[in-house]
Amino acid sequence: MGHLATDPEVKTTTTGKAVAKFKIATNRDWKSDDGERHQATDYHKIVVWQKLAEICGEHLRKGAGVYLEGRIMNSNFKDKAGIDRYTTEIVADNINFLSFKKNKDVEEVNLVEVPA
Repeated sequence: MGHLATDPEVKTTTTGKAVAKFKIATNRDWKSDDGERHQATDYHKIVVWQKLAEICGEHLRKGAGVYLEGRIMNSNFKDKAGIDRYTTEIVADNINFLSFKKNKDVEEVNLVEVPA
């Protein structure tokens, strides 16, 4: 669960399949042994295919909240200089759009189911 860090970029493959790519940001909070609070933000590359990619391109924008499920995919490639590079992406199979509403200092999360 996180918020979009970028707008979805939707393209069509040479075989006619839609693919959307975007990043989400997730926050982590913790206390160190001395009681000091810490916070960090992690960014994750997301890939979505076919009809779900089209829906994401139409309805999601930077800052939108999402809950997604999928699989982690690791890949490697050589860059222009011939150096080996590695990347990790989450290939999303299911995405729920989240809307956050403040209600008496309580944050309410409403799930909007997106069909695959």
